[in-house]
Amino acid sequence: MKILLVEDSATLRHAHCSYIRSAGHTPIIAESGEQALQLVEKTPVDMVIMDVEMPGLDGFETTRLMREWLGKDWIPIIFVTGKSDDQSFRQGIDAGGDDYLIKPVSPVILGAKIKAMERIAEMRDQLRRLNAELETLSQRDALTQVYNRRSFDDLSQRQWLLANRRQEPLSVLMIDIDHFKLYNDFYGHPSGDTCLVEVAGAIQATLKRPSDILARYGGEEFIALLPDTDLAGTRQVADAVCMAIRDRGVSHQRSKTSRVVTASIGAACTTHFAGRSLQQLINAADKALYKSKQTGRNRATVEEFSPLKSLLVADNDRQTLNLLSRNLNGLCQIITAENGEECLDMAQSLLPDAILLDVNLPGMDGLAVCEQLKQVADTASIPIVLISTLKRAEQLRLGEQVGASDCLEKPLDGQQLKARLESHLGPL
Repeated sequence: MKILLVEDSATLRHAHCSYIRSAGHTPIIAESGEQALQLVEKTPVDMVIMDVEMPGLDGFETTRLMREWLGKDWIPIIFVTGKSDDQSFRQGIDAGGDDYLIKPVSPVILGAKIKAMERIAEMRDQLRRLNAELETLSQRDALTQVYNRRSFDDLSQRQWLLANRRQEPLSVLMIDIDHFKLYNDFYGHPSGDTCLVEVAGAIQATLKRPSDILARYGGEEFIALLPDTDLAGTRQVADAVCMAIRDRGVSHQRSKTSRVVTASIGAACTTHFAGRSLQQLINAADKALYKSKQTGRNRATVEEFSPLKSLLVADNDRQTLNLLSRNLNGLCQIITAENGEECLDMAQSLLPDAILLDVNLPGMDGLAVCEQLKQVADTASIPIVLISTLKRAEQLRLGEQVGASDCLEKPLDGQQLKARLESHLGPL
């Protein structure tokens, strides 16, 4: 151990240094309290032997200041003094001392005290290691050893604030293993766990920067945060992750996409933070992931995060879609569904800000879709505006039965449509 000896007497310094060396340790010498404080700030030590009676700062005051500077980093401090009264002993313990030696110091007793404090220091170090291991375990997913979702939420929020302060781009990748349920059903859950570990390893090997944060976000879903990464860089990383997972060559005989395990990725990048939140960026990446799945899987969709409100339009009428494009282009993000089943799926996956829903959809009609969405907690609060050729009074009656928020008659009027949407979403 490195033992700091604080002693103003040259004779005692020499003697005590001999005792310390005889015990197999290294003495570091300070001739005053002021010098001791300077040494502790610059040099890590394992123990302090502190003379009490010194000119300038005495041993008690030096110890108080030392404890204050060290904070939670405890090291044993042994006082050496010629005073043996109870008050001096109490004063030393109150100042932060751990033991008390009376001059003249016996080398045998000093050696025994050092050995006792060494044992305590070893227990402290062991406790620190165990706490560090527990901290790591609490932050990591037990299977894949990447961060868990709770840790991701904490770490990513700090990066969001940092990126905002520095005005640097920030990106999120949502990564979902393609047809993982089919994999589990065919190969079994132990193989499914191995697959997850392989995919996590492939992603982690691709994200080479210490600042990149990778976490397991759900069953077969991973999320990555890329600080200081612009749109082009995000696209490059997303494509590389796709390739790395595919190149692992994990067999997937039941996949409808490939003979090996693949993943779909959605990514969103932002360079503007005012009025936005990290959760909105994650939601944007999730919507991009949905597009990757809809367009064939085993690919990455990378988009610049837009603060525009999202409007899901369920209608296969070309005239209506053209009118929406003319009147709402640049004011909101329009997502289209051609039938009731697709609308229901997209609404639950994307959670749009509002839904424009044709009553007369092929397959599941708009009224059935609206009724189902209002029964699901995640979509129940989404404003749904029914559209059809029915008169407004009839639409209102039907809409009230299924929980719709509003209705509009076809053919739609652009200005009226915008006004109705703003009444539910705020200014567009």
